[in-house]
Amino acid sequence: MNVLALDLATKTGWALGAERMTESGVQVFDVKRGESPGMRYVRFRRWLDEIATAADLIVYEQTVSSPGRIAVEIADGLATRVQEYCALQKLSGRSVEHQPVYPATIKKFVTGKGNAKKPAVIEAVIRRGWFPAGRDADDNEIDAIALFHYALAEIVPQSIPTTKAR
Repeated sequence: MNVLALDLATKTGWALGAERMTESGVQVFDVKRGESPGMRYVRFRRWLDEIATAADLIVYEQTVSSPGRIAVEIADGLATRVQEYCALQKLSGRSVEHQPVYPATIKKFVTGKGNAKKPAVIEAVIRRGWFPAGRDADDNEIDAIALFHYALAEIVPQSIPTTKAR
């Protein structure tokens, strides 16, 4: 099962792969001067159409209320585009599932503490060998990598049907 993990924001972190992560990075969806704020979503959808072509499952970090209302609004807007993408794929006969995951769940999976701070998450991801030590670590990419590994460990096994022995 191919998994695309997304840390949705203006700087969206992403990780992609099947049994192991094959690539990751950060994609920026800034609005340029004079553009409608909706252009962020147009660009995201175009990018998603390209990167998610092989994905069977798209996981993304669930937004939670925070002091940065604009950041939450943007993440929610991007999440609706993921949901829309999956629905349109289903209409065309291709099944792509989506699953939001709470940030505390990801943090607990990676660090053992659901309230871990960013530096602890970054350190844990590097310590586990999921991100190369010495390379500049963008926290958005790190979060997507952590989410990717969570999905492989916790979501993918539950979505694979098991056959009972007779």
